[in-house]
Amino acid sequence: MCKILSAIYCKVISVFPTLEAARPRSKSGIQALCSLHVALEKAKNVLQHCSECSKLYLAITGDSVILKFEKARCALQDSLRHIDDIVPQSIGSQIQKIVNELDDTVFTLDPLEKHVGDEIIALLQKGEKINNSNVNNELECFHQAATKLGITSSRAALTERRALKKLIERARVEEDKRKESIVVHLLHLMRKYSKLFRSEISDDNDSQGSTPCSPTVQGSLDDCEPSGNGHPFEGLKPNNRRSGQMPPEELRCPISLQLMYDPVVIASGQTYERICIEKWIGDGHNTCPKTQQKLSHLSLTPNYCVKGLIASWCEQNGVYIPDGPPESLDHNNVRLALSESESAISRAMDSVGSCNPKGVKAIPLEECGTTEEVEGNEMENLSPKLEECELGLLESYQHFLSVLDEEEDLRKKCIVVEQIRLLLKDDEEARIFMGGNGFVEALLRFLDSALHEGNVMAQESGAMALFNLAVNNSRNKEMMFAAGVISLLEEMISNPNSHGSATALYLNLSFLEEAKPVIGSSPAVPFLTQILRANTEPQCKLDALHALYNVSTLPSNILNLISAGIVSGLQSLLAASGDHRWAEKVIAVLINLASCQSGKDEIISAPGLIGGLATMLDIGEPIEQEQAVSCLLILCKGNEKCSQIVLQEGVIPALVSMSVNGTSRGKIRLGNF
Repeated sequence: MCKILSAIYCKVISVFPTLEAARPRSKSGIQALCSLHVALEKAKNVLQHCSECSKLYLAITGDSVILKFEKARCALQDSLRHIDDIVPQSIGSQIQKIVNELDDTVFTLDPLEKHVGDEIIALLQKGEKINNSNVNNELECFHQAATKLGITSSRAALTERRALKKLIERARVEEDKRKESIVVHLLHLMRKYSKLFRSEISDDNDSQGSTPCSPTVQGSLDDCEPSGNGHPFEGLKPNNRRSGQMPPEELRCPISLQLMYDPVVIASGQTYERICIEKWIGDGHNTCPKTQQKLSHLSLTPNYCVKGLIASWCEQNGVYIPDGPPESLDHNNVRLALSESESAISRAMDSVGSCNPKGVKAIPLEECGTTEEVEGNEMENLSPKLEECELGLLESYQHFLSVLDEEEDLRKKCIVVEQIRLLLKDDEEARIFMGGNGFVEALLRFLDSALHEGNVMAQESGAMALFNLAVNNSRNKEMMFAAGVISLLEEMISNPNSHGSATALYLNLSFLEEAKPVIGSSPAVPFLTQILRANTEPQCKLDALHALYNVSTLPSNILNLISAGIVSGLQSLLAASGDHRWAEKVIAVLINLASCQSGKDEIISAPGLIGGLATMLDIGEPIEQEQAVSCLLILCKGNEKCSQIVLQEGVIPALVSMSVNGTSRGKIRLGNF
C-alpha cells in the first residue's frame, strides 16, 4: 500500500510546482489549489506514520490503516478533479492520468500481514492467562510473528521498542487509555523477548540483519523459567504460589522469585526480600546479587512503595497477600546456584585465550539468556548457542578491559573506547555491568593519558564513552565524580576542540547533588557561560544551558554564576533563538537566579532583558508565557521600579489574552501578578 500511495504522491508533487506557477486567480481556483495542498499533506502524514510507526502496532490496526489510505486517496482524487477544471489542457492531461490511476487503485492488506496481525491480537487477548506451561508457545508465536514483520536483528528490535515508546507517549497525551494499554503490552512482549534479537556479527553493517535464535533452539524453558535478571538465581523455582498467575518481576525477590513479604532496598538500588538479602550478606558477600556491584554500605531500607504495589496486585488478581517471609527457601540451594554460576563464569574467563574474539558482538548480560540448572553439577541443559553467547559477552568485556589496562598504544586503546561508547549508547544493562566491573576507572585512566598526549580525538572518545556510561545511572556518575573526573574536565576545557564532549559530560554530572557545589565553584561556570555566547554548535550550547540550569538550582552557586556573566549569556539566547526549548530553559534559569536579591538586581539592570521577557508574553508558547509571568512576578515583587519597566513594555494586552487563552496554572500566576 505504501509503495502505491508513495508513487502517486510523487507524481502529484512533480506537477504541483507547475500548478502553482499557473497562478489561478479565481476564488474557486485558489480553493482548489489549497485543497490539493491539504490532500498532499494528508497523504504524506499517512506515509510518514507507516514508516515511523511500530510494525507490531501497524499489524494489529490493519483495518484502520486501510481506512487512512482510502481517505488520503479520496482527498487526492477530489482535489485533483477540481484542479483539472482550472488548468491548461497540457497539464490537465497529466492530472487526468493520475485521477484515472487513483480510480483504479484499491488498497488491501497483504494476507501475510493480516495473518500476523491476527496472531498478535490472539497473544494480546491471552494476556495474563499465559502461565508457565505455555510460555514457550507464546515465545514461539511471538518469534514467528516478529520475524514475518522483518524484526530479525538487534537493531530492528531496538527501533521497534523506540516506536512503541513513542506510541505510548502519544496515547498518554491523547488520554487514550485503551490504546495505551495495548501498546504497553506490546512493549512488554518486545522487552521480554529482546534476547532473541541479537546480532552475531561485530560490525555495524546490519542491512541483512542476523536472524534471531529460535526459542526452540535454546532448549525447553519448562525447566529454567526466566526470571528476567539473567543471574544465578534464574533456575530457582517459586514455591507456594497461591495463583496460577505469575506476579510481575518487580514484585518478586530476585533470590527467592516469590512475592515479597518485607521488601527492602540495598545500596545498589535493587529490592530484595529482607530474609533473603540478610542471608546473602550474612554469608560474607558485599556485592549486589543482581548487578554484582560492590555495595557502599550494608544497611537495608524498607521499600513501602513496592509493598503497596504487592498488596494492590494481590487484590486485583485474587491472590493472598504474603503473611510472612518464604518458609521454603532453601539457602543451600541458593549457595549451590551461586557457586555453580561462579564456576561457570570462571570457566568462561579461562577459555578467553583460546577463543577468537572476532565476529562476536558484546550484548547485555541480562539479554544473553544464560540459565543455571540448580539440580546437577554440569549444567547439562545449557544449549550451545547460549554458551556461545555467555562466552562472547565475557570475552568481549575482558578483552576491552585488558586492552585499556595493559595496551600501551593509545591508538589501539582509542578503537576499543569507541566500541565501548557505541555499546553503551542504548544499552542500560551494559552500563550497569560495566559500571560495577572497573570500566569507570579504566576509562578515566584512558582520558587522563589522552590529555597528557594532547590527542583531541582520544579525549572526545573517552569523554563520550564516560557520558554514555553515566546516562540514567546515578551510581556510575557518583563513581566518576569520586574518582576525580572534574579535574580531568578542567584540563579538557582549555582546548577549544574538546568543548563539545566536555560540555556533555558536565551536563551529565550536574544532575548529581554532591557535584553541584563543586561544579559551581570551579572553572566550569565561566566556561559554560562563555559557551552560551560563543559561535559554537547548537547542541553544545543546549548542553551548557541545561548544565547551568542544574547548577543554578543550588542557591550557593548564584553569586558565582552572576560573576561569570551568565545574565548576558542568557539574554543573548533569549533574543536570538526562536526554539521554545531554548526560551523555556533560559527563563527557568532566570527564575533560579531571581531567588536572591543580587540575581534580581542583575536581571533588572540588564538592558532589554525585561523587554525580552515581555515579548515572550506575546509570541511564546503557553509554557513559555507561564514561565515569563512567574519570572516577572518574582522580579516585580517589592520592586516598584521593575513594575514600572514592565508596564512601559506594554504587557497589558498580552496579559488580557493570557487570562482568556493561557494555561490554568498560568492564569493563577497571572492573578497574583
